[in-house]
Amino acid sequence: MKACRDLPTDRSVTSAARERRSAVLYTQEGALLFPSMIPFLHLGPLTIPTFGLMVATGLLAAAYLLQADFDRRRAQFVKSGYLKSDGKPSHHDEGFLIIGIAGLAGLVGAKLYHAFQDPSTWKAELISRYGFAWFGGFLGGFVALLFLAWHYKIPALEFMDLCSPAAAVGYAIGRIGCLLSGDGDYGVRTTLPWGMSFPNGTVSTTEKCVEWGFPPDCRVHPTPIYEFFIWLVIAAVLWRMGKKAVSGARPVGEIYCGYLILTGVARFLIEFIRINPRSFFGLSNAQAASLVSIVIGVILFWWIKRSSALQSQSS
Repeated sequence: MKACRDLPTDRSVTSAARERRSAVLYTQEGALLFPSMIPFLHLGPLTIPTFGLMVATGLLAAAYLLQADFDRRRAQFVKSGYLKSDGKPSHHDEGFLIIGIAGLAGLVGAKLYHAFQDPSTWKAELISRYGFAWFGGFLGGFVALLFLAWHYKIPALEFMDLCSPAAAVGYAIGRIGCLLSGDGDYGVRTTLPWGMSFPNGTVSTTEKCVEWGFPPDCRVHPTPIYEFFIWLVIAAVLWRMGKKAVSGARPVGEIYCGYLILTGVARFLIEFIRINPRSFFGLSNAQAASLVSIVIGVILFWWIKRSSALQSQSS
């Protein structure tokens, strides 16, 4: 597969036509490859950003998964006294409420964290439709989940166990929105056959390629795709752990520890091929946040195992 380039600019076409045209990659010989970048969907008079659409899709998928997890733990929650059962059929919608509140809090946290990373541009970043930081989203969602755990009277660690698989799925799908909009979440140059180019992305690869000393149509790592598959695998692992937790085979909090450690390691490693600026010790802000996540996860896991062992000895 040859390196990709954008179509030549034609001022006679409309902006909508240019957007549709920029959503396709071409080889140097002009052969059509595949649809790649679709920053907007045009439905009559409506213009829908694909990033926002995929974030909404991710939240909806996370809500369905969380509701399924809530339902399989319902009998356990009732037995533990967290929920009351009057024996009458009712609508089970806790997962959707939780994701709705935590999702909004996560978006606010992600936007604020991204905006205030650079004090000189925070005002412009704050009102931009782009720019959301993973760690800020994690913090915002975490605070909201603590409040919701209190609301449902479920111990915080057990509640975090419940929400971890859904959080991984939501993040995975949201990353596809980053890919479609070409918002700069891509990686460094690559010669691998699945490398992609985003000449008309929110953060164009053309300037980056020239800056790196390569041809303007060079290809880069599509890191959002990597993250999509990695986070789905993490979600599957956490869901499987949840099955054992329901039967009491795993101590409370272990799934959340797995989420902190696995997502922290994944994000730390993926950052080595991302174009994010390095802040200190050669690490990006996301890598520093990932290390914090890993350390907290490991310490919490050790504490849970130690407490479980002490309880076994005392009994």
